[in-house]
Amino acid sequence: MIKFLVNSQYIFRLMKKLIFTLLLFGLFFNCKNEKQSNGKLDVVTTTTMITDLVKNVGGDKINIQGLMGSGVDPHLYKASEGDVSKLANADIIFYGGLHLEGKLVEVFEKMGHQNIKTVAVSDALDQTTLISSESFAGNYDPHIWFNVDYWIEITQYVAEQLSEADPENEAYFEANAKTYIEKLTVLNENLITTIETLPQEKRILVTAHDAFSYFGKKYNFEVVGLQGLSTATEAGVQDVQKLAAFIIDKKVKAIFVESSVPKRTIESLQAAVKSKDHDVIIGGTLYSDALGNADSIEGTYIGMFEFNVNTIVNALK
Repeated sequence: MIKFLVNSQYIFRLMKKLIFTLLLFGLFFNCKNEKQSNGKLDVVTTTTMITDLVKNVGGDKINIQGLMGSGVDPHLYKASEGDVSKLANADIIFYGGLHLEGKLVEVFEKMGHQNIKTVAVSDALDQTTLISSESFAGNYDPHIWFNVDYWIEITQYVAEQLSEADPENEAYFEANAKTYIEKLTVLNENLITTIETLPQEKRILVTAHDAFSYFGKKYNFEVVGLQGLSTATEAGVQDVQKLAAFIIDKKVKAIFVESSVPKRTIESLQAAVKSKDHDVIIGGTLYSDALGNADSIEGTYIGMFEFNVNTIVNALK
């Protein structure tokens, strides 16, 4: 009976994968010809950060659809039937790469085989400058948007990729990229000014998962995440106790929740600190793997970054 159940589960998983693959190819062949007739590129993006960037560069010369919304964790995201349809109809797909969208890699590979242009924005960067993953040999930290310099490079790369797909609008894409890069340069200057108000000894950032290492490297913060690079990795009791001891030893004033990670992870850390007769406050919620609501200031990359830095600096002072 047990053997039958195991075999049944295996067959079910195999059939589910087969159905997904057939759906993927079926949607491609049936929907690819149903292109919009307005002459614009049909663009699909994954995370909200990438969607915001591509909107700034593509402007009204593209039709854009983002797969993920506010608060969505890209590490755990699975493609729905609707997502597959969007991807199958795309002229070009922009995604993070570096295993950020771990469960979508297989889908992107299939799209690439069907002559749909897929672009990992991380390809714009020199890999020798990236932060290596301690957990996965040969892989890199995918949270590259927390270095504004990287985002500037990626903006230019996106303009180049859109221009390659639509040469007639190359000047338009380049002009938009130039304007957005100017805004990002101002953002970087403003962030540095705000951060400089926080003494160096107080620049210790403790968050739910290890998403802020590029931020720490760029702006000189010591960054510690309770979970690893991917939220698929659960923090154990020993991890919590070890980090609680670190907080007490370093006299860390505040720790931070992330919008795309359950609050309970940081609350358990706060409780562990309190159990040792010490206090640490929750300094606020930071946007890590997703932007805020689309109709809010934090729903843009620039607004998100300014909000995060202000929240961090005000809580740690």
